[in-house]
Amino acid sequence: MNKTLGKVVSIISNLVLVRIEGNVFQNEICFIFLGEEKLMAEVIKIIGDIAYVQVFESTRGLKPGSKVEFEGHMLEVDLGPGLLSKNFDGLQNDLDKMDGVFLKRGLYTPALESEKKWSFTPLAKVGDKVVAGDWLGNVKENWLDHKIMVPFKFEGEYTVESLVKEGEYTINDVVATLKDEEGEIHNVSMVQKWPVKLAVKAYKNKPRPFRLLETGIRVIDTMNPILEGGTGFIPGPFGTGKTVIQHSLAKHANADIIIMAACGERANEVVEIFSEFPHLEDPRTGRSLYERTTIIANTSNMPVAAREASVYTAMTIGEYYRAMGLKVFLLADSTSRWAQALREMSNRLEELPGQDAFPMDLSAIIAGFYARAGIVYLNNGETGSVTFIGTVSPAGGNLKEPVTESTKKAARCFYALSQNRADSKRYPAIDTLDSYSKYLEYPEFISFAKEKLDENWVELVNEARNILVRGKETEEQINILGDDSVPIDYHVTLWKSEFVDFVILQQDAFDKIDATTSLERQEFMLKKVIGVTRSEFRFENFEEVAIYFKRLINAFRQMNYTIFKSEEFKKAEEEANMVLEERLIK
Repeated sequence: MNKTLGKVVSIISNLVLVRIEGNVFQNEICFIFLGEEKLMAEVIKIIGDIAYVQVFESTRGLKPGSKVEFEGHMLEVDLGPGLLSKNFDGLQNDLDKMDGVFLKRGLYTPALESEKKWSFTPLAKVGDKVVAGDWLGNVKENWLDHKIMVPFKFEGEYTVESLVKEGEYTINDVVATLKDEEGEIHNVSMVQKWPVKLAVKAYKNKPRPFRLLETGIRVIDTMNPILEGGTGFIPGPFGTGKTVIQHSLAKHANADIIIMAACGERANEVVEIFSEFPHLEDPRTGRSLYERTTIIANTSNMPVAAREASVYTAMTIGEYYRAMGLKVFLLADSTSRWAQALREMSNRLEELPGQDAFPMDLSAIIAGFYARAGIVYLNNGETGSVTFIGTVSPAGGNLKEPVTESTKKAARCFYALSQNRADSKRYPAIDTLDSYSKYLEYPEFISFAKEKLDENWVELVNEARNILVRGKETEEQINILGDDSVPIDYHVTLWKSEFVDFVILQQDAFDKIDATTSLERQEFMLKKVIGVTRSEFRFENFEEVAIYFKRLINAFRQMNYTIFKSEEFKKAEEEANMVLEERLIK
C-alpha cells in the first residue's frame, strides 16, 4: 500500500499545516520528518488539499517544506498481556524504558515486551463459532486472568480452525486461526491494535448501572454512592485532598484493575503517583497494588496534544480489560488539563470560541468520553465494567467555570470538595450538601439497596441529608441572632447535624481501620446514628447541648477506630450507649 505524502506549509507551535498529495481522513496519524527524527502527529481538520495536524512532540526546528508521511490509520494502542505494572505516556510509550527524565523527541518505545513468554491455556475449541471480543484463551498476568480475545475489529461470525496447545508463547506468536464467512483464514496472536478515539463495542448489551461499587469511603458509599460502571467527578481547589481521595479510591475500591490517567497534572502530583503507587499495599491480596495498576502519565513538559491523547489511551485500555469480564476503575487527574489542551488546539484552529475560550462543543466532547464508561453484558453472559471518576481543578475553586459545568451534565455523581471543610480539617472534604449522586433515584439501585442493605436504605440516606440541611440552616440563624437568642431546639438540631458529620462523613485516610469501611459496617453505623438523631433529649440550657454532644460524638467515633464486631468495638458501643442514656427522654 502506497502511503499518502505531503509537505509542511506552515507551523503554529504544535499545529502544522500540510499540503497533501492524495487522500487522508480525520484523526489519521502521520509522521513529519525532521532530520533523523520522525515526529508523530494527528490530522484534526482537512480543508481542500491542506491538512491541519497536531504534533505530539515539540516542533522546534521544524521548517516549511519538510516531508510528511500518512500512515493510513488512527492513533492506536497495543492491547495484550503485559499492560499491568507499567508506566506509559499518552502515546503508550513505556516510560520505564526511556533514558533520563524526559522522552527524547522522535523516540517511541514499544508498549509490550515482544520477547517475553506467556503461559497460554486455550478456552475455545476447534469448530466453535465466535465473534469479536469472544475469549479464545487465557494467560496469567501477574495473578489476574488475562483473556486472549477475537480482535475487536473482526466483523461478523468466525469459525475456530485451529488453536495452539497449552504452553509458553510470545505475544506475536499465532495462537489461533479463524475462518470468516467467505472462507478466508485469519491468524490471531495475543496482541491486537485498536484506535483510541473509538469506543470498544465487543459486548451484547449495556444496561444502566445497578450495582453499588464499594469504595470504603462513607461519604461516597452511604451518602452519594457510585455504581459499578458509573461516572463521577471530583472538583475542588488546591489543597482540598483530591489526590488523597484518588489514592484511597484506588486502594480500597472493589475493582480488579486500576488505571490512573495523570493527564497533564502538575509535575509534583504525577511524581507522587509514580513514587507512591509501586509501594502501596493491596488490602485485598496483601501484594503490591501496582500489580493490578496501569499508569498513563503526561507531565507538564509534554506537549498539549499528548495530554489529550492520554485520557483516550487510558479509556481504551479500560474497555479492553472490561471485555475480559473484569471490574475496571479508571481515575483521571486532572481532566481540566485535558480541557485546556482542547482549548489550545481550538484557538490555534481559529474556531469560534465558547465560554472562557473553550471549544463550543466542549460539553459534547466530555459527554462522549464519559459515555464510554459503563457496565456491559458480554457475549458469554459475564459482566465487565469501567467505572470512571475524573478530578477537575477549577481555577480559584470556582465551580461555575465551563469544565465543571460541562462535566456536571455528563457525570452522574458530583463530589464537590469544599475549601471550608478542608480548612477546618474535616476530611474527606466532600461537601455533602453541594454534592449529589443521581444513582440514588435509579429504580435499579433502589431495588439493589433493598435486597443487599436495608428495605428503607434510600429513605435513611435522605433523612441523614435532611438533618445536615436543617443543621446548616439553624447554624446560620444562630450566627445571626446569637446563642442565647434562639430556643434550645435550634442548638439540638445543629448538634445532631454535627453528630452525623463527625461520625459518618469524616474519615481518617491514614488510620488502618478507619481508612476503609465495609458496607455492613456502614449500614450498622447509619442506623445507629439515625436512631440518635430521632431521639429526644433533656437539656436545661444551650451550653449543656454542646458539652453533651461532644461527648457523644467522641464515644461514637471510638467505634470507627476499632475492628467491626471485635471485643473493642462492642466495648466502645457499650460506652456510647451509656453516654446516650444519660439525657435520653424515653
